[in-house]
Parts: sequence; structure tokens; C-alpha cells
Amino acid sequence: KNILTYIPAAWRPAITGLVSSRGYRGDSPEDTKVDLIEIPLPPWKENPSEPIDIKRRRLLYESRKRGMLENCILLSLFAKRYLNTMTENQLKQYDRLINEPSNDWDIYYWATEAQPTPDVYQGEVMDMLKEFTKNRNHEQRLDAPSLEYLEKENQ
Repeated sequence: KNILTYIPAAWRPAITGLVSSRGYRGDSPEDTKVDLIEIPLPPWKENPSEPIDIKRRRLLYESRKRGMLENCILLSLFAKRYLNTMTENQLKQYDRLINEPSNDWDIYYWATEAQPTPDVYQGEVMDMLKEFTKNRNHEQRLDAPSLEYLEKENQ
């Protein structure tokens, strides 16, 4: 059934007219998109006045709390390895990469090179993430790391 069947008639004109360049699409390869509704999300905005230590903590949290387990594991391990040594420019790239795209699957497909990375996200940090994703040392990556390593760094 069409999803609009379940939406009160008074709301339908407003909902069917929504178009956003940044929104959750919920699409799949076999989706005909006939009943596509984009849920608009607020645009990502960089905060240039954010202190670098706060930015690192926020990015660590955002790396761990993703919309899908695969990215939770991948990005939290990547953050554990690289976040504390990233330059300010690299932090800016990473912030944009994990916060601007609204679909976590896009990030996953770019990192695993299943799909080409859009030019706007291609850069030093994406290259680092792609290389990290290859897991050349065959590390066991089954879960996000515990946060105990943070306590050791602060001692």
C-alpha cells in the first residue's frame, strides 16, 4: 500500500511537496520511489569557534553513535586510531564527512570503495578511512572499542 494511505488527507499536500537536498531517503535498489517522502534534516553547519578539544570529544561520540552498526564499529575504531593526532584541517574534513551526508550507507559505501566518493568528501581523511577500512593487518573488528583507552591517555 502507498504510505499516503495512512497519512490524514489534510497533511498530504504538505508532505508530498517536500524536497530536500539533505534528508533521509530510505531508498533501496528495488525501490520504485513512487511513494518517496524525504524527511528534511537541518543543514550541517561547521562551528569554527568550537574549541579543538571539544570538537575531538564530539567527533568521538558521533563516531560511536551511528545509524548502523557497521559504521559504529568502523568509525569508532578509526577515531580511536586517528582522532587525537588529526590536524585542525583533518578534523574539519572528518566532521563534514560524518555529519553532512544524511545516509550512513553512503559513508560506508565510500569507505569500502563500493561506490565512488563525491568530490566534496574526497580528501586526506577519506583516503585515511579507505586505507583503514582495508584492514591490511587483519585485525578483529567485531565491536566498537571500550572507552578505557581514554582513561589511560589522560593519566
